[in-house]
Amino acid sequence: MTGRASEPADPVPVVREARPADADAVAAFTRDTWGERQDDYISRVFPDWAASDDPDRGTFVATLPPEAIASSDAVEGSHERDEREAGDTLVEGDGTGAATRGEPEAVVGCIQGALLSEWEAWGQGIRVDPAARGFGVGTALSEAALDWARARGATVCRNMVFSWNVMGLGQSRAVGFEPATEFRFAEPEPGDSDFDPTGFDDLPDPDPNVAWALWADSDARDHLDGLALDDAESWACSELTRERLRAAAEEDRLTAVADADALAGFAVRTRVSERPGDEECVGGGPERVAEYGAAAWRDVDAAGAIYKSIATDAAAVGADATRVLIPETVEHVSDTGANRVPVAGEPDFVMRADLTGDL
Repeated sequence: MTGRASEPADPVPVVREARPADADAVAAFTRDTWGERQDDYISRVFPDWAASDDPDRGTFVATLPPEAIASSDAVEGSHERDEREAGDTLVEGDGTGAATRGEPEAVVGCIQGALLSEWEAWGQGIRVDPAARGFGVGTALSEAALDWARARGATVCRNMVFSWNVMGLGQSRAVGFEPATEFRFAEPEPGDSDFDPTGFDDLPDPDPNVAWALWADSDARDHLDGLALDDAESWACSELTRERLRAAAEEDRLTAVADADALAGFAVRTRVSERPGDEECVGGGPERVAEYGAAAWRDVDAAGAIYKSIATDAAAVGADATRVLIPETVEHVSDTGANRVPVAGEPDFVMRADLTGDL
């Protein structure tokens, strides 16, 4: 009796280090990741990621044989969503990916790991080509980034997922990430605030140790698991330490307010960055954004005082807009709203993977 031939197994994605030659392929499947909802920055930054030889950053791509995705609807002619042709994601293999040297392979995903401190890593920029979903690409990329972080001594790896990205949240949980915290960005207008709190004064030379005492005993720190925007890596969070507050004070990035009793609130300006402006607006140039990676206050009136101080500080550094990371709690968001400070429409989630054991 002749046995029935088994179905051929699906190809397994092969993850390798990214190369500059992968940039066009990555751009082909990331140019419209979120549709009209949000711009995807990956196509802009990936060439620099791939060309970097920074030992504290590892950039990887997932590859598959071209025939694995040849019949996908996403690459049949000009797809209405990503407007690409078959072959746009093909590169010449070097023997470390899915193809032997000189043969074509399809680049179907990317990710970057970054080391933020001796023990903290960050995973970012994970993207999977819609034509390759169902092959385990996201899992392979995540495991590669976690292995890279663990090999460099990190004991935890975190990532950030938009709260509306349910698939991304599910993927993170599937590879070992657990819920950590959530935050929202407050957006006070640079310049003079409409709110004029009485009884508070800006401190010209804030003491970072006093700010640390307020932070250490605050609900903000408890909810955020001690995290703030990282000083070096944009869109990443790492632990806010006393040393980081001291450095902010020395660099005139620590702003604080006090009343007759004690320190009432503080904020740390993490960086001033530029983001693309609205081309339909007058000028249409890039916006300068002052980013405040940590803030804490005693009560709703102190919140108004520190937001006014932030608005003044942002104007002093020539910012057109601000982002202030605040905990996603009823108290902090309502304190912000009570002072007529706008907030972003949706929160962001931070997740963490423990690297001290087997995932």
